[in-house]
Amino acid sequence: MVVSTIDRDGFPHSACKGIVKIERSGLVYLLDVYRGRTYDNLKHDPCISITAVNEHKFFGWCLKGKARIQLKERLGPDIIQAWEERIASRLTQRLLKNIHEEKGHPHHPEALLPNPEYMIVMEVEEVVDLTPHHLK
Repeated sequence: MVVSTIDRDGFPHSACKGIVKIERSGLVYLLDVYRGRTYDNLKHDPCISITAVNEHKFFGWCLKGKARIQLKERLGPDIIQAWEERIASRLTQRLLKNIHEEKGHPHHPEALLPNPEYMIVMEVEEVVDLTPHHLK
């Protein structure tokens, strides 16, 4: 999944992020552990989009909206638990693939990720279906 923001020069910046939780209310919680360009861009301009595609089934969506930085102290325990479950699931999937000799990364990078100090909370304003019309 790719998140796009706008930098101070007005150019798009895209980065891979992990979805931690999606609420029915339209809030999407995104993990951003490195406090880099995405963090700086959102402090300057809250506009954000998320693009996710399934290249094998040839469909996808783009979510557009506004985002805010939510410090860890203001995150509910359900969000922290969702993050921990997400990391455990990714580690399990990587270990199972390694057992089946579907080698990917030689290490387990998920285990090395720092605990989140904040999350990006996106309020979805628009959903764009990226599936080509002739395949719907």
